[in-house]
Parts: sequence; structure tokens; C-alpha cells
Amino acid sequence: MCVVGASGKLGRYMVRHALERGYEVVGVCREKSVAKLAEFEGRITVFPGATDDRAVIARAVHGCDAVLTVLVPWGVRHYASGTAQAVLDHARPDARLVFSCGWHITRDGQDAYTWTFKAFATVFGRLAKLARVVDIDDQVEACRRVFASDTGWTVVRGSDLEEGDSQGLPVWSRHVGDPVLASNLTRRVDFARFMVEAVENDALIHEAPAIVGRLTPSALAHAGE
Repeated sequence: MCVVGASGKLGRYMVRHALERGYEVVGVCREKSVAKLAEFEGRITVFPGATDDRAVIARAVHGCDAVLTVLVPWGVRHYASGTAQAVLDHARPDARLVFSCGWHITRDGQDAYTWTFKAFATVFGRLAKLARVVDIDDQVEACRRVFASDTGWTVVRGSDLEEGDSQGLPVWSRHVGDPVLASNLTRRVDFARFMVEAVENDALIHEAPAIVGRLTPSALAHAGE
């Protein structure tokens, strides 16, 4: 299993989950972030480099049965879409590909967002792009390319995240706006768990599940019903 973006908080959790499940793990991260993976020294293979570097990705995913990719829209140089395209082009044709993004991504336009969510996403997106820090539109483009591909993909759309002990595998829905998602909160460790477990869940192939923590009020209310 290859984890693209392994040195980030979500990436490190994914590495831990994958190792616990007995996977041989390959990680890709920027060279300056390799030190963040010190706890896994001798247990994983690390390929230093930008995650949109096609040569780095080609070497890292070679022979991998699964590739988990954190789609981070850093800067304004098409980092997320470049990363997604490199994975789509170089992963094995039969590999399971699992990508992470936020709720703002919509596959079919049927997601229902609150006005506060839409306002925040619009204002934050514009300010971040002006500051040349983050390009949300590029993450949208990255997911568009994934959705259009004929690979065995899953795009996991995360809610707001928090740290803390695991609450179990998150619950999910096909569309934002489903009452089960109303709490809009997931433990980061559980987001990572969902990513890893999606690899062996064929029901999630060509799905874009929006997830929420299993023990949040909205999820518990749904379970009670």
C-alpha cells in the first residue's frame, strides 16, 4: 500500500492503520518532511519528493495493490490535480485508489449545503487563493479527473476534523445534507481508518462517501432510528 502525503497528520494515521493490518507500506512526502516519519523507520519505505512529481509517484506506486492519496491543494501551481493525475497515470490498472478531500467536493451536484458552509467556503477559497496559499478550485479539478477515470477509485469526503481516541469506523452518506451528517465532525484517526478499510470494501468503488464520526449526535440519532 502506498500512502501519498504520508508525513501529514492524516497520512501518519493511515500508515499506522495500514501497518496494523499487515500491509507493506510505501510513503511519499516532501523531502523536508521525511523526519516526521521517524517513528516508522525500518518499517516503511519512503520516497522523498513532491507528491505531484510524476517520476517520484511512478517509482512509489510501482507494484502497489492500493494507493491512498491526500489531495492537498497547496499553492496555486495545480498541486492537487497534478498529484491526482500522477497517481491515475502510474498506479497499476487494477489497483484500488482512495483519495481524501472535504465535503465541498460534489460528484453529482445533489449535495445540499447550508448557507453558512457555502459562504465560508467561498470567502476562504478566495482569500486563500489571493494569498497564494491554497487553491480550492484545484482540489475540485483533481476530483473531477478522478471521477472521470475508469480506475477502481473511491473519494472519501471528510467533515471537520478533531484529534482524540478512535470512536470506530465513521458512518457515511452519498450526499451532504443527509441528517446523519449534521454533526459535521470526525476524529482524524477514524478518517484515516475509513481510508484504509475502503481498500477492501468493493461496495465503495466509484463512490464519494461523505463521512461523520460514529459517536456524534447525528450519527447516534440515525442509529437509534
